[in-house]
Amino acid sequence: MNVVKKELPLGENVFSFEAGKFAHQADGAVMVSNGDCKILVTAQMGGARDGMDFFPLVVEFEPRYYSAGRLKHSKVNKREGRKSDPDVLTCRVTDRPLRPMFPKGMRNEVQIIATQFQTDGDHASAPLCITGASLAIQMAGMPFERSVSAVQVGMDAQGNFITNPSGTQIAESGLDFVVAGTEDSIMMVEAGANLISNEKAVEVLEYAHAEIKKLCKLQDEFLAGMTIEVKEYEVASESDTYARAAELVDQHITEDEFTTIAGTTKKEVKKKMHVLEEKLFAACAAELETEEVSKGDLVGAFEKRFAKNMRARVFTTGKRVDGRGIDDVRDLYVETGLFDRVHGSGLFQRGETQALTMLTLGGPDDEKYVDTTDGGERRARYIHHYNFPPYSVGETRMLRGPGRREIGHGALAERALSYVMPKEEDGWQYTVRCVSEILSCNGSSSMASVCGSTLALMDAGVPIKTPIAGIAMGLLMQDDGDFRILTDIQGLEDFDGDMDFKVTGDEEGITALQLDIKLKGLDLSLLKDALERAKVARTHILGAMKAEIAVPNPEMNAHAPLIETMKIDPDQIRDIIGKGGAVIQGMCADYDVKISVEDDGTVIIAGLKEGINGARNQIEMITYTPEVGDEFQDCEVKTIVDFGAFVQYAPGKDGLVHISQIAEERVEKVEDYLKVGQKVNVKLTEIDRQGRVKLSMKGMNN
Repeated sequence: MNVVKKELPLGENVFSFEAGKFAHQADGAVMVSNGDCKILVTAQMGGARDGMDFFPLVVEFEPRYYSAGRLKHSKVNKREGRKSDPDVLTCRVTDRPLRPMFPKGMRNEVQIIATQFQTDGDHASAPLCITGASLAIQMAGMPFERSVSAVQVGMDAQGNFITNPSGTQIAESGLDFVVAGTEDSIMMVEAGANLISNEKAVEVLEYAHAEIKKLCKLQDEFLAGMTIEVKEYEVASESDTYARAAELVDQHITEDEFTTIAGTTKKEVKKKMHVLEEKLFAACAAELETEEVSKGDLVGAFEKRFAKNMRARVFTTGKRVDGRGIDDVRDLYVETGLFDRVHGSGLFQRGETQALTMLTLGGPDDEKYVDTTDGGERRARYIHHYNFPPYSVGETRMLRGPGRREIGHGALAERALSYVMPKEEDGWQYTVRCVSEILSCNGSSSMASVCGSTLALMDAGVPIKTPIAGIAMGLLMQDDGDFRILTDIQGLEDFDGDMDFKVTGDEEGITALQLDIKLKGLDLSLLKDALERAKVARTHILGAMKAEIAVPNPEMNAHAPLIETMKIDPDQIRDIIGKGGAVIQGMCADYDVKISVEDDGTVIIAGLKEGINGARNQIEMITYTPEVGDEFQDCEVKTIVDFGAFVQYAPGKDGLVHISQIAEERVEKVEDYLKVGQKVNVKLTEIDRQGRVKLSMKGMNN
């Protein structure tokens, strides 16, 4: 084996590349290590796929339970199965900075597979996957602009930044930035933070980029000693008739006519485009009949020409296709409390993008169980899901459950709001699930879901720290370096623009960032400008949201479960659970509640008020410590013996009513006065040295 290895100190660990030992038949393969974490990343290129209108790049992250020295919990199937949501997010975050580095129009299939061989269970895999994929792609001889690397950044207790921090360090600092870039610029950001300032966010990006440069240099040094066979690839070429179609478009559709294509809704814009397309088809009837051009070529050339016009008018007039200026936010509509029986609801609409969030409250036992090889086993009491039905964009398609996009957008909204959610250690015992239904979409639906979920949380009475809003920033970049940053991008500006930069937070601080670009990188000064503009837009949006609901409702919905916490002696836990869980299951069924019992004796009851009261009373009776003189009503006679009867005065607690204590008069035969199952009133008269309880019916009005 011709093994090549290079390493460098990075953060608290040593980062290394190793090639030549594994996966010899792969086009490119490298083992990436960071401390005890080891991931094999392979890159494979196939042939070109005919008819593709996008680059067929597929990224897979394959976590393995053996990598953490664990077995899968399932008793039936020990094989790894469907990817967890965190693993899907690793696939997405790996794909995003790689895609722009391939040639535009490339149609060869490329597959990246990152297989986790070893993990310490406390460090993220995504930075290793991104950096390893960049190196494997270049080792394979694929066309790739330049080395891309990624790091995760956290912060210690003194405020110093940490490269590739542990999960514990991230949780304690409230800072989690995954940043990818080249030696020259930033390519991708996926970040969460506990309301940090714009200035602090820029500091993190500067620190991350300095670390990224080290890894890019290490890749370049690694590649310098290799003989790499450059692969041939195919780029989607314009058809033979496309050039002629472009000429015809310029001949028959003027610049002024393209400028008339404008409107506040997609339907308005499409209607005006359709009118000009019909004019074009009529003018080119002869060319269409002789098949000098096709309708498909004409439409393609027309749309490309319109996109060029749309971008140009922003630079020349400062106006966008819907008439807004570059910093304008679309019209807003906000409403809460739309459904009586739902625990919380919020409708947020920005332009044509409409998100309805429905919120459900549950008890501690409703929490989500998350099992990943990176983070181990944990439980989540705040969950956010995102649904994107086809009707939201006027389409029809099969419903096949959430895809990677839905999982990614839901995770972004969950991260954005997680920093302001009340904490369990502060006494918050609820599990909260938000579901954002995207009812209509024309750009930035993920940010609309953040706003809608904030409204739903406050409507439900969840005591969040501060309301959070989200905004998507775009970019148009000229070849000469001139650019325009766009606030609140819509669909056309996202599709034909150069950046999608999502920012969430309150009026002062940031809770989440997500950056995707189509360029080869961005300068930090541009991102700083975008952050400042995003802050202004968030403040505007929060003003509209607070006009509807400024603070969380003081009371919860009448149909929402209440939660009550009580404390018992840990030695009494077995009494309220009962044999095989019979007692606690019986209470849950009888009172329609959920009961959680913690090792320290904390009992949490979730349900409606009446049920909670009933369950609490029964638990108090089960855990009751009897005292002489206490009186009990409606106690059941359990057993009759010659010398008296045993009566259950509290759940699971019996005492003896001696024959002499049944009535004022002399009792010859117990059965003449009592029957099994009969309800009687008793008084506790004595507890002997052995803890046996003696009861009396005398004077108890039986």
